[in-house]
Amino acid sequence: MPALPTFLEPPAPDAGDAGSRGAARRDVAIIAGLALLLLVQVLLADRAHLAADARWRPLVQGACAVLRCDVPAWREPAAFTLLQRDVRAHPAKRGVLHVAASFRNDAQWPQAWPMLLLTLSDADGRAVGFRAFTPAEYLGKAPAQPTIASGASAAVALDVVEPGPGIVAFSFDFR
Repeated sequence: MPALPTFLEPPAPDAGDAGSRGAARRDVAIIAGLALLLLVQVLLADRAHLAADARWRPLVQGACAVLRCDVPAWREPAAFTLLQRDVRAHPAKRGVLHVAASFRNDAQWPQAWPMLLLTLSDADGRAVGFRAFTPAEYLGKAPAQPTIASGASAAVALDVVEPGPGIVAFSFDFR
C-alpha cells in the first residue's frame, strides 16, 4: 500500500497536545481581551448617547471616572418644576412687563441650565408674544456653574416689552 501524503496523516499523539491546549486557551484569552477592549471603545465613543439614558448613566460616569473622560450634562427639561411665577406691569416703565419666577431641578443629576420660554397670550388664548431666554438673560449674568444641582432652585427676574395691549395670560416652558 502506498504511503499517504503527509497532510492526510493523522497527527501522532505526543506531548504537543498539552501545548496545543495552552495555545487554544491563549487564543480564547486574546479574543476575550479584544472583545472587552471593543466594548470599552464603544462605551467611550457613544458615551453622550448612553449617558442620556438613566439606566446607562451610572455605568458611563463610573467608566469615565476611571478613564478620565467627560460626561455631558444631564438634559431632562421636564424635570424642572416651576415653583412661583408672576408677570406684572413694570411699576416704573410704561409698556414694560416685569417677569419673576423660580424653578427647581427635580432630576436625579445636575443638569445644564435650561432655556426659558415665555409665551404671552390675549383673552382669546392667542399667543401674542413668545421669547426664549438664555440662562444669562434670565439670571442677569452668566451662571457661575454650567449645571444646576439636583434639588437646587433658581430665581428668574427680567423685564420684557409688552407686545401689545390685552395680555391676560402667560406660560413658562423649559427647553
